[in-house]
Amino acid sequence: MTVSAIPEFSKPGCDDICIRIADITISLSSTDPSMRMHLEGDVERFRVPPSEPGLRVKAAWGDLSRGFAGEKIFDSGGVWQLFAAENAYQFCCSAPNLGKIPYQTARLNPEFTTAEVILHRPFFDTSQSVYPLQYPLDEVLILNLLSRKRGVEVHACGVIDESGDGLLFTGKSGAGKTTMARFWEKERGALILSDDRIILRQDKGKIWMYGTPWHGDAKLAYPSRAPLKAVFILRHGPENRLRAKTGAEAAALLFSRSFPVFYSPEGLQYTLEFYDRLTASVPCFEFDAVPNPEVVAFIRARTSAL
Repeated sequence: MTVSAIPEFSKPGCDDICIRIADITISLSSTDPSMRMHLEGDVERFRVPPSEPGLRVKAAWGDLSRGFAGEKIFDSGGVWQLFAAENAYQFCCSAPNLGKIPYQTARLNPEFTTAEVILHRPFFDTSQSVYPLQYPLDEVLILNLLSRKRGVEVHACGVIDESGDGLLFTGKSGAGKTTMARFWEKERGALILSDDRIILRQDKGKIWMYGTPWHGDAKLAYPSRAPLKAVFILRHGPENRLRAKTGAEAAALLFSRSFPVFYSPEGLQYTLEFYDRLTASVPCFEFDAVPNPEVVAFIRARTSAL
């Protein structure tokens, strides 16, 4: 499928709100004088001074009841769908209690450098400020930016230990990521980047892990990064035990705990290649873990020699 460009927006101004997640900057501004904006939840921790962004977002009130024409590329099965429409990509966010009319849409150029976000005016109290990229749209946009050879997002708890190294504990829902985060949170010198979503990127030959604002039950989110020292693929077990995983097996385990863009063949190929590079340079272990605080000492003892 081929799409052509849509016009670029003007450069950031003094009224822009900028956020930076995994060294990717998004600027938010409004083309509607009646719209006031704010950042929502832990996204506020990721606010940065206005700077040249990777993605410029212009937001406005509008009427989305008339619908639109386009080819559906992907349906999340939840609140968002992706279409190719009018020589651009368009995300549509809906909610069951609001019927078939989207509460917001985001129209992007093929390069994902500019976006127009329209919020359906009747669904909002326009006297109040709004966050134009309310979840899941902020995460969906970052995922698509990452898929353009920037990095991957993984379902994981990320810990920076007292030496400044990054330890990644990845697992599917219920594997123990939040429990692991709470144990490490009590350790002096440790910093939790997130208890649920971590972004991985390569920079100057190293794999780095980054915090995100999309946390789990522990509500831990921190805008920093660390070089990745080791990966632990969490499982429940009767005793703490590590089994080294390498090559395709390790890459497959990581892929199944990631958030790839399944509708993009190029994005999927990049994700697979990224994990090939990661597993060739970073030790990976399947980790049978017992949910008690002793797990921290167990990991420290076994990573000290890595």
